[in-house]
Amino acid sequence: MNLPDIHLCIVHPQGQPHALGLIDPARYFRYQFRRLGARVSLSKNRLRHDAVNFVFGAHLGFDTDQCLQHTCVFVNLESLGHEGAQVSSAYLHLLRHSAVVDHDPANLEVYTDHPDDVPLVPFVHAPYLSADAQAPAAALEDRPIDLLVLGTQNERIRRLIKRIEDTGITVSQFDRPVYAGERDAYIRQAKAVLHLRPHESSRFEPITLAHCLSLGTPVIAERTPHAATAAFYEDAATWIDDATLDPFFRQDFGTPAWYAQARAQHASFEELDPAEAFADMLAFVSGYGQTHVRTRDPQPWRPLRLNLGAGTDYRVGWLNLDTRPETEPDLLLDLGQPQTLPLLARGTLCGPVRLEAGQFAEICAGSVLVRTPDLSTLMTQALALLREGGRFAIEVPCEHSPTAWRDPTHLRALNENAWTCYTETFWQLGWFTHRFQIEASGYRDLNRKNCRREKAASMHVVLQKVVTTPAERTLARTMSLDCLVPADSVPVQDQLLPADSSRPLQALLQEVAATRESLLAGVHGE
Repeated sequence: MNLPDIHLCIVHPQGQPHALGLIDPARYFRYQFRRLGARVSLSKNRLRHDAVNFVFGAHLGFDTDQCLQHTCVFVNLESLGHEGAQVSSAYLHLLRHSAVVDHDPANLEVYTDHPDDVPLVPFVHAPYLSADAQAPAAALEDRPIDLLVLGTQNERIRRLIKRIEDTGITVSQFDRPVYAGERDAYIRQAKAVLHLRPHESSRFEPITLAHCLSLGTPVIAERTPHAATAAFYEDAATWIDDATLDPFFRQDFGTPAWYAQARAQHASFEELDPAEAFADMLAFVSGYGQTHVRTRDPQPWRPLRLNLGAGTDYRVGWLNLDTRPETEPDLLLDLGQPQTLPLLARGTLCGPVRLEAGQFAEICAGSVLVRTPDLSTLMTQALALLREGGRFAIEVPCEHSPTAWRDPTHLRALNENAWTCYTETFWQLGWFTHRFQIEASGYRDLNRKNCRREKAASMHVVLQKVVTTPAERTLARTMSLDCLVPADSVPVQDQLLPADSSRPLQALLQEVAATRESLLAGVHGE
């Protein structure tokens, strides 16, 4: 069996920094799959049509229609069940009806009646983190941070931190979200990471422990009565509870004996290898991927929502077009250049896709309107792609706002008058049967909140495709250089002579007369 390509997709809702916490487990999966010879790619929010997609963070929101065209395996990193994370019923439904990978056997009873069908993968040593640092980490004794607390906090955690600080130990914490390499730099400066639980029955988070130990930093974790932990995690951390917290930090933490114990725990943890679990999982998803490819609809995707832009403007579940490969669009296509409809194309992310006139219910666009050289062509093709009543949602910098002309690729700025050629003088663009009308408009500030015009950074407009009225079409005929009439092509059966303007007029008249006499003879039976 050939290994499939693997794609790791991090669900990252726009503007949510905490979703960056998914980078750590995604990197871990990428490293382990590459050890086994798989080709692996990684991105935010994008799925690949030609790969098995491992989805991280689907609890943050996932469009299940994507599973029709993409092979998806969902990586559940949440603690589920009693005192677990508060996840939506939609997420649990997704897990029940999908291929899932989990890290905690306690989760399985929540979403499956067949726990043996769910691969379990342990989070253990990640060797690549040791090589990430630009300089070797300082010895534990020389690190400037006593204790570092990660994650969100509640009143219970704050009380425990106060008890620890009363023993003379300094506890450091972040005052804003910090993840990935920026957070890891602080972890490497800590003598230990303190892992406290927001509730007494909260389950242990092995990803945090494995990541910190892989960075060479010990973990001091709170033990609670209701939280079972795998044996290799028990051996890897220093455990405290309500009774031992004060004496540990007064007498043991920071002593030579504790440093020696921490180094021994780290050395033992480095020996743990998850290769067998990942090999089993890779075999599972290889078969699953082949089955999904055979059963999914072979017809090209016909999306109903189109986004003219990608990069940070990428919209999950939409067809995202862009002219720049670095923005990772579903399809590289420029609607600012004439396109012939229907159009059949293929993208690495979306697979085969078909675009037809009148197909889309909604189109969305932003900076592409100020970046496209031929805006008239783009707007004409957007009108053609929309169905009657379809909407074109636009957000662009205001002409005199701080956001106008900030990007060197911008070719124009727009104001309220920019839309009249699409709504009133539409015939100037060669439009006749349809035009746009403004359905809604307004202004937004730098935080994309509605505001008055004088504080606006951008202008948003919703255009709707409508049929022109007889009066509007009459006006279009009046104002246009073209007569705007049908081509009136002659059917083959009515063609008396082949078209040829090079023949002499006298010869043409003779041919017409001869043809006419032949036709009349046929009519009279001569």
